[in-house]
Amino acid sequence: MSDPIEPAAPPPEIRGDLTQGPIPRTLLMFAVPALLTNILQSLSGTVNAIWVGRLIGEEALAATANANIVMFLVASMAFGFGMAATVLIGQRWGARNIDGARRTFGTAVGFCALLMVLIAAIGFALAPALLRALATPGGAYPLALIYLRLIFLSMPFGMISIILSMGLRGTGDAKTPLIFMGVTVLIDAVLNPVFIAGIGPVPEMGIAGSATATIVASMTSFVAMVIYVYRRDLPLRLRGRELRYLVPARAELGFIVSKGLPMGAQMLVMSAAGIILVGLVNREGLMTTAAYGATMQLFTYIQMPAMAIGGAVSAMAAQYIGAGKWNDLHAVTRAGLLLNLAFTGMMTLALLLFDRPVLELFLGPDSPAVDIARHIQLLASWNFVIFGVLMVYTATMRAAGAVWVPLLIMGLAVFPARLGFYYATYDWLGADSLWLSYPFSAMSGLILGWLFYYRWNWRGEQPIGPRTAEEGSHTDGLVAGRMTPDL
Repeated sequence: MSDPIEPAAPPPEIRGDLTQGPIPRTLLMFAVPALLTNILQSLSGTVNAIWVGRLIGEEALAATANANIVMFLVASMAFGFGMAATVLIGQRWGARNIDGARRTFGTAVGFCALLMVLIAAIGFALAPALLRALATPGGAYPLALIYLRLIFLSMPFGMISIILSMGLRGTGDAKTPLIFMGVTVLIDAVLNPVFIAGIGPVPEMGIAGSATATIVASMTSFVAMVIYVYRRDLPLRLRGRELRYLVPARAELGFIVSKGLPMGAQMLVMSAAGIILVGLVNREGLMTTAAYGATMQLFTYIQMPAMAIGGAVSAMAAQYIGAGKWNDLHAVTRAGLLLNLAFTGMMTLALLLFDRPVLELFLGPDSPAVDIARHIQLLASWNFVIFGVLMVYTATMRAAGAVWVPLLIMGLAVFPARLGFYYATYDWLGADSLWLSYPFSAMSGLILGWLFYYRWNWRGEQPIGPRTAEEGSHTDGLVAGRMTPDL
């Protein structure tokens, strides 16, 4: 009699497997480091602005603001490509296709490195034209030119660092990016005053010192993170023959570009709407503009949980898809919704209760703009709770390769909805139409997101074609690689 057929052994666990354990707890433990990373990144910009404003003056602060607008546009592109790579790395990680994840990472790094070197060269040459297009004030122009050109030169290292961090998140590792974001912020905060004012043997460099401090901090952190990745033998390190993965492969490159462009475009849409809104706010007078500027500082922190949880849901859902666990995606989405309501809701409530002392840090205790800012907070800040729900829905859809619908939803929510509400209600609401346009826009986006999530077959999106034989041939002794099944 033949021996009974033994059941197949389950695939072995690997580091960063987000498909194991209770979904809410796993998502929470993954999202919190991502949230702290975002907070540190924003704090870095705030600290730099304080040093520049106090040590150099208002014109230098205006110069960095104008230069940062240009850099945000470029970073949006890198963010889109990084998110696309994160999705594909996450899918392959969930499928235990370690070699495929490294191939995707190598393609993302190689492609973005070449692209950023090209953009850095073009940006350095066209920096004067870019600043003139932004109507940079005359006094700030020469300072902005120095700052922008130096930042362009550092761009390849900065963008590759972003890709590395996002790739690590695709493998379920959110702690390593947090550690080295902390290193970046610490070095940048310490070196800014040293290079700007010239402390000790360091010559006074002015605004060039601020850019130099950022460059040194970014490059030091990047090199340290690469060393850390190899010494800890983290999954995405490339060795030996794997180094050829840095030459972009056609299948991976096609996915990263085709999915990354609309992902990056979502940030550009939001930025464009914000610029238009600033122009409308300026019409309301100096005090309202100052109040809005202060509330925007708070808005940056209120929306961080939504952004972090959305990114965590996208990476986690991608691993579930790679593992073929499609039936658990709704549970991932539900966990993301609950976390967003808890985190964003608590942060919004805290800032509404204690907004006066915080706003007085920016405006001063005797400024009439403080009461205006508190009014703006009351009408507009709670929209980020709704916005966070939309972010979770679109994050799950993006993990399945559906990227154009989230872009469409965002475009409709911030342009026809938000601006339409403003123009339709301004005659009887006045400036309040600006602040109420935020929750109206968020609610419009949420309705669209809910409809597409539950009524549209976004699961039918095919992220990338079947893996090649070579792609599954190296899995570090774990299991043969698997990709998302054809749907």
